Amino acid sequence: MITIKDIAKEAQVSEGTVDRVLHDRGGVSQKTKEKVEKILEKHNFKVNPVARALAMKNKFKILTLTPNFDTNNVFWKSPYLGILKAKDEVENYGVDVENYFFNQFDPSSYLEQFNILIKSDPTAVIIVPTFMTETKQIVNQLEQLNIPYLFLNIDLDGFNNISFIGQDSYMGGYVAGKLMHLSLGKNTSTLVVHARLNLTNYHAISRRIEGFNDYFIKNNIKNKVLTLSIDGFNNDASIEKKINSFLEEHQEIKGVFVPSSRVATIANAINSNYLAKLQIIGFDNTKQNIESLATDQVAFLISQKPFEQGYESIHLMSDFLVKNKIPKNKIYSPIDILTKENAIFNERNETDFESFEQLSYE
Repeated sequence: MITIKDIAKEAQVSEGTVDRVLHDRGGVSQKTKEKVEKILEKHNFKVNPVARALAMKNKFKILTLTPNFDTNNVFWKSPYLGILKAKDEVENYGVDVENYFFNQFDPSSYLEQFNILIKSDPTAVIIVPTFMTETKQIVNQLEQLNIPYLFLNIDLDGFNNISFIGQDSYMGGYVAGKLMHLSLGKNTSTLVVHARLNLTNYHAISRRIEGFNDYFIKNNIKNKVLTLSIDGFNNDASIEKKINSFLEEHQEIKGVFVPSSRVATIANAINSNYLAKLQIIGFDNTKQNIESLATDQVAFLISQKPFEQGYESIHLMSDFLVKNKIPKNKIYSPIDILTKENAIFNERNETDFESFEQLSYE
């Protein structure tokens, strides 16, 4: 039996676009609409009456609270695209999804956006719990209102979230330590570069650094780990001056570990005479990071499939609301090691979805 997924593949659009055409919800160009309708007619496709009845009967509202993104901070675009793809798919079951964004370096923005979100009367909430103190306040309010919540990407203990979806940050850092050791051998020195705000507030970054250091400690490997704190990543000239001065002072450094998605920013700031001598390891397959990987500025990237994280979070919460399906307490993403040779094969779902969406609105 042909499905919406089959129709979407043949039409080269997203499943959500097919669904919009089926239910005449708009938001699709006339050209794309006609193409989809011809394929639907060719296969004599009919809307599932059970799914439609369920959608009419049940109305659930899932609200997401995630960091915003721009050209300088692109990581959070991936889980957002995953959320959008899932949003299109769960609408048939009476589930509506709305998205709210906050500044990942500003705790007050986090609280402000939640206070706006909660006024929309959510059935359930998906949160990226970036700040511990503020998350406690948010969670207290959700629990008082008996609203289920799920943590996305960042895992915090001591809460009653129905599940966590994301990478094991500690183990991601541990793998980075192993990669550094295999690249450099014993008796070496490495540098950990992080944003000062990230270290104090961003739980995942701290856990990655902890895992990186523990690899050498637990395996009794001599490695002098130096740390450089940078006040944000928005001033390229300041970063360049600070990191190159540090490398000039500590010429024994052979490896650089950036426990965030900003590894390309660091690699681009390092003078070429230092860069040629360094093994650099970072996280996440953003466009900038992949470019640095392709040009050998960066040796390895550790990917956590953020598109899939966003996508799965919506489906998991929808199943919880619609089907009363209790999820596992923790659902870990893969720890993918990317090199310039295999990076092109990673995150195909995301690129395919972006292409389909662009086609749909032409």
